[in-house]
Amino acid sequence: MTSSMAPPVYELSHLGALEAEAVHIFREVAATFERPVLLFSGGKDSVVMLHVAAKAFWPAPVPFAVMHVDTGHNFDEVIEFRDRTVERLALRLVVARVQDDIDAGRVSEETGARASRNRLQTAALLRAITDNGFDAVFGGARRDEEKARAKERIFSFRDEFGQWEPRAQRPELWSLYNGRHRKGEHIRVFPLSNWTELDIWQYISEEGIDLPPLYYAHRREVVPRDGMLLARTRFLTLLPGDEPYEALVRFRTVGDATCTGCVESSAATAEAVVTEVAASRVTERGATRADDRISEAGMEDRKKEGYF
Repeated sequence: MTSSMAPPVYELSHLGALEAEAVHIFREVAATFERPVLLFSGGKDSVVMLHVAAKAFWPAPVPFAVMHVDTGHNFDEVIEFRDRTVERLALRLVVARVQDDIDAGRVSEETGARASRNRLQTAALLRAITDNGFDAVFGGARRDEEKARAKERIFSFRDEFGQWEPRAQRPELWSLYNGRHRKGEHIRVFPLSNWTELDIWQYISEEGIDLPPLYYAHRREVVPRDGMLLARTRFLTLLPGDEPYEALVRFRTVGDATCTGCVESSAATAEAVVTEVAASRVTERGATRADDRISEAGMEDRKKEGYF
C-alpha cells in the first residue's frame, strides 16, 4: 500500500543557506590545505566566522590556529574579548605585531596628528604567513563592504609576495574552488563573502553570539573629525580646534583606534542593531573607516600589496 502523503520538504532559511555555504568552505579548506589559519581580531565579522568554524567541526575542536594582526592601537575592550574567546575555545593564538616590524626597521611609522598604523599591517601579516608556513588564510571580508572586496573570489590566490591580481582570479563555478598553489604562495579564503552587514547582525541575534561591548550603545568621549566621530583614546592626537564631547554611540566596525569611527546610536541589543542596520544606506566601512578614504582605489591598491 502506497502512502498518499507527500514527502517532507526541507528548506533552508536565508541565513541557514549562508551558514551552510560557509561550513562547506571551512571543511573544504581543512581537507585540502596543510596549514590554514583564521584571522581573528575580535571584530564582529571575525567573531561570526569563528562561530561558524566551531560549528563546522563540532564536537571536535577548531583544527587550525587563529591570528591577530596587532597594530598596537587597539581598543582595550576588543583585546580583552579576543583573549577571553581564545581561552574559552582553547585556541592557539598567533599575534603578528606591527611594533615588531617598526622596531626591526622593516616599515616606517607615520608621523603627525593624523598618523595611523593601519597600512603597516600588511608587512606584519605577510611576515607571519611566511614565518608560520600558512598556506590558507581565512578572512572575514564581505563583498558588500567595499568596491575592491566586491571583486574578490571566495578562494583568492596570492603569489609568493602575497600580492593579489584581480584580473587573474580563478572561476568558481558550482561552488568548486581551486586552491592549487606552489610553495611560498597561499590562498586567502572568505567564507562570509556573500553575507551582508544585515545578515551578520541577524545571525548574531539568532545565534546569541557574544561581541565586544563597543558594538552596542554606550557613552564615551568622542572627537568630530572628517565627518566622523573618533573615540578619544590614548592613541588619538587632538588637533587645534578639536572639541571632544560625550555622546551615546556604538561602533559598526572595530580596528585601529586612530582611524575607526563610531556612530551616534541608542541600539543596546542585537535586535535593536538589526533594525538600525536595516535602515542604513551606507556600509560600515564607508561610514566609519578613515583609512578607506585615501582614494577611490585605496583599498584595491592595498590589497594588491598583500592587505586583506
